[in-house]
Amino acid sequence: MKVISVLIALGFLNVSHCCDAPPPRAINLARNGFASQSSVYLYQVMGYARQAIDGNSDGIYDFGSCSHTSKEKDPWWKVDLHLTYKISTIIIAARQDCCSERLIGAEVRVGNSPDVKTNPVCGTITGVVPAVKISVCCNGMEGQYVGVTIPSREDYLTLCEVEIYGQMSEPHVCW
Repeated sequence: MKVISVLIALGFLNVSHCCDAPPPRAINLARNGFASQSSVYLYQVMGYARQAIDGNSDGIYDFGSCSHTSKEKDPWWKVDLHLTYKISTIIIAARQDCCSERLIGAEVRVGNSPDVKTNPVCGTITGVVPAVKISVCCNGMEGQYVGVTIPSREDYLTLCEVEIYGQMSEPHVCW
């Protein structure tokens, strides 16, 4: 147990389900961001990246509130927050009508590169229960971009809501 505690403290072990709920009245930073993704699965004119930050976490794809890529190698989704924030918690709503297991192995990344696949990993999704939102602790990681990637695998990436909580980073002043 001491080894696990040391690994977590040093940041060598990411635990996906570790965050408390955001405080009441916390602002979901994603709502004001610009979302994009590697491709769009055009089925019934749905699946656009912005649908994962529309404030509706309904997990039934046909109801029109989930993003969805085509089946491809290393699919990704990201949101540009326009400013750099210290990210504390990211909450992801998975698809509920099917296929939520596709998120297993997905990496949640935070950083300042628009190429989300090069940003540091905040956490990895290790399990999915469709009716339960996935909380990922980022412990103040700084970034303008928050993304979800499925590395080293050909698959679809579907997100029914991504909520991002944190605070604005301190401005860097040079004299």
